[in-house]
Amino acid sequence: MNLQRPNANDALQTKNRSRSIAPQSGICSRCIDGCRGNCDLFKATFRGRELLYPTPFGDITAGGDKDYPVDYSHLNIMGYALGAAGIEADPDHAVFPVVDTDTWYGATEKVHLKIPIFTGALGSTDVARKNWEHFAIGAAISGISLVCGENVCGVDPALEIDQHGKVKKSPEMIRRLEQYRRFHEGYGDIMVQLNVEDTRLGVAEYVVEKLGVETIELKWGQGAKSIGGEIKVKELERALELQRRGYIVTPNPGSKANQKAYRDGAIKEFERHSRLGFIDQEEFMREVDRVRKLGAKRVTLKTGAYPMRELAMAIRWSSDAKIDLLTIDGAPGGTGMSPWRMMSEWGVPAIYLHAMTYELCLRLARKGAWVPDIALAGGFSSEDHIFKAIALGAPYCKAVCMGRALMIPGMVGKNIERWLRGEDGGLPSTVSQYGTKKEEIFVNYEKLQSKYGKDMANIPLGAVGLYSASEKLRVGLQQLMAGARKWRVHLITRAELASLTEECAKVTGIPYIMDAYRKEALEIIDA
Repeated sequence: MNLQRPNANDALQTKNRSRSIAPQSGICSRCIDGCRGNCDLFKATFRGRELLYPTPFGDITAGGDKDYPVDYSHLNIMGYALGAAGIEADPDHAVFPVVDTDTWYGATEKVHLKIPIFTGALGSTDVARKNWEHFAIGAAISGISLVCGENVCGVDPALEIDQHGKVKKSPEMIRRLEQYRRFHEGYGDIMVQLNVEDTRLGVAEYVVEKLGVETIELKWGQGAKSIGGEIKVKELERALELQRRGYIVTPNPGSKANQKAYRDGAIKEFERHSRLGFIDQEEFMREVDRVRKLGAKRVTLKTGAYPMRELAMAIRWSSDAKIDLLTIDGAPGGTGMSPWRMMSEWGVPAIYLHAMTYELCLRLARKGAWVPDIALAGGFSSEDHIFKAIALGAPYCKAVCMGRALMIPGMVGKNIERWLRGEDGGLPSTVSQYGTKKEEIFVNYEKLQSKYGKDMANIPLGAVGLYSASEKLRVGLQQLMAGARKWRVHLITRAELASLTEECAKVTGIPYIMDAYRKEALEIIDA
């Protein structure tokens, strides 16, 4: 485990001057009076609270970089030389391209996914707003679900509110739904997430009754932070508007001193925060029932990296309420909108949380209770992560929720589109080595062109990028599944994993690699 905790990080655009760093504080071992910077404390001296967040806020994604004692790299996938599950065990039939990566979730009306992944909650942040068409269309053509995150209506500049303080019309929410639905082909679904402010604004009533949304996601938290979601705004009037809508805005834009500091140029931005939610079993059950009575076909729950007590509440209450999907997001997480030190130092790391999840789900099942479908989240980015998470949580884990790993391809594809137009100096060599036209650069472009024809003009390159990245995950997963001799996702079991360290085995309950299949091996030798 890396014990260094530098008082500097690229996410904050800070660095240490000294080569020697005090391990716990991250401060230079020799701090000189007259140093020109640029550690966290140096920069915080004049920029204060701005140093809480990755920068430039709204234009980047960022994930915590703490090196935990155990993580998913401490698990290895087992491959076998005999047998086949889900297909005839024959070399002419059991080939990896026919592995079926479809999965499904839902208590009653199932949602099918072409790949066992879906996006993290993409809400009111600038990253989500500016790249939405790429994310939404990319998810739709990839056949996966998309989560429209919290506060989208609440921060909509064109939001119309009725005399009761409820959403009357939100053009931004309409835009988000339409862009996914236009290319939706029966796989995946768009979920709209609710937090405290969304509930007060009547977002569920609006999107279900007026816009036909079928799935509502209730939010308890996420892996990157234990406080409400936030965005930053650079205009004083915008900050005042959000404050009038009931949001917590800091520093207080109504303060005369802060207004003067803004005019002087010292305060350059304001933070809009959501309120903390406080869970209660009876209230939770009433809220699930209320949303269903509005007409929602599915209700899901997203919870964060809380301790085992809150995890048990999420699992048991979801069981009692027959929740359609419970997404459990482990630390460090993050898409760039969370306090940096909270992102790095708060919460239960993903593999620990997911091991707890399996233990509690198994205990619930042994009691004869219904276990909700589970999705696991927390720093996943590749096909082996997908396989390991589904195996670790088998048979309860149905899919993996991915945040930055699906956002990055959308942003890269969008930027290639800009570079092809000659913006920002044109194509970089990392891209131009493959060609100078979109048909040459994107390996899946012609495949999509043949499928969508004239509609291809309405599919942005960011969506093509997300589709291409999803295809890589799908094919890579097929290969891993074939190696484990599993031709269907639901046939993956915990026996397909081994722990590389005894500590990992203790945390996960997955056998140490020197013990995996030992009994069977000795029986063969001793026969």
